[in-house]
Amino acid sequence: LCLLRLRGELFDAPCPTSAVSVSILPQGHVSPRRLLSPQGTLSSLLGGDSMREAVERLWPEINWIQNPTLREQVTQSWIKALERSPLKPDDLNQIPFTLLVPNCPITFMEHKRCVVHIARDSARAMRDFMGRALPIDEDVVIAGAILADVGKLLEYELGPDGQSRQSERGEALRHPFTGVALAIECGIPDSVCHIIAAHAAEGDLVKRTTEAFIVHHADFMAFLPFKNPKNVRVK
Repeated sequence: LCLLRLRGELFDAPCPTSAVSVSILPQGHVSPRRLLSPQGTLSSLLGGDSMREAVERLWPEINWIQNPTLREQVTQSWIKALERSPLKPDDLNQIPFTLLVPNCPITFMEHKRCVVHIARDSARAMRDFMGRALPIDEDVVIAGAILADVGKLLEYELGPDGQSRQSERGEALRHPFTGVALAIECGIPDSVCHIIAAHAAEGDLVKRTTEAFIVHHADFMAFLPFKNPKNVRVK
């Protein structure tokens, strides 16, 4: 156990040596420089939810992934993205899902969760009618759809006016690139990384897998209608 002084009080807590970087101040205070523990031990002591809890709130669809290893890898990818992002978890339910549609009325999470639902339902329909000739891995489809835009957490930031904008990193590296980097770091298999890399226009230069085609078209189904202002009727 470690003895931590937080807000003037002492706490016994498991020593998270592999999960958190700390500095010992002269008065014996402990200053967490980066909260990386998925269990959220230090985060809960500081009065906030853990990143894992935030991911679970944002993404109930992660539980659709049947393979427990892949499910955890997807969760860890989102945890890492949130830890490194200038955005907070709640921002994802506020910011528009794209900067390419003026006054976009749909939030990041509304779009992303819609894409996952479209992709899963499409995969099941294709499997039911064409599965004897076109095998489809549903776990790969779901994981790829959940992770397709994870790199946007490093591509977007909030400006001084509180509006989302492209970050300096985002100008250099679009989200398919940063998304793949996060996923590889978390052990995501190549079949899912391929979907992240190929879901946007960059993927037009490669031969997409069946699962990547599904996620690509699901993504654009939930995007292209907004490019025509006549389609939009905000209630």
